[in-house]
Amino acid sequence: MAGTVLGVGPGVFILALLWVLVLLLCALLSRASGAARFSAVFVFLGALIITAVLLLFPRASDAAAPEVEMKIVDAFFIGRYVLLAFLTAAFLGSLFLVLIHHILEPIYAKPLRSY
Repeated sequence: MAGTVLGVGPGVFILALLWVLVLLLCALLSRASGAARFSAVFVFLGALIITAVLLLFPRASDAAAPEVEMKIVDAFFIGRYVLLAFLTAAFLGSLFLVLIHHILEPIYAKPLRSY
């Protein structure tokens, strides 16, 4: 199913975006004063008409396209292992430096005062 996200097509996201924008616009228009307050009704009716048009005139056909078996090829196989080797070497080098500078840091004796 090409062009799907989470198993649904782009039409669902278009409708969701439309209704989120309509609800936001209706909330903003409900705070307005005068005749602008009643224009929220026209915005809502316009969204209903757009939704009906999008639902009644689907773009795709009802027949499902035959599925073609795809062969998965890892083209970046060698590069992935080179990157893994580099990151492993960097990690081990950093661990060695932490061991030297923080864990095995020498503690020097303080000189005794002589009178």
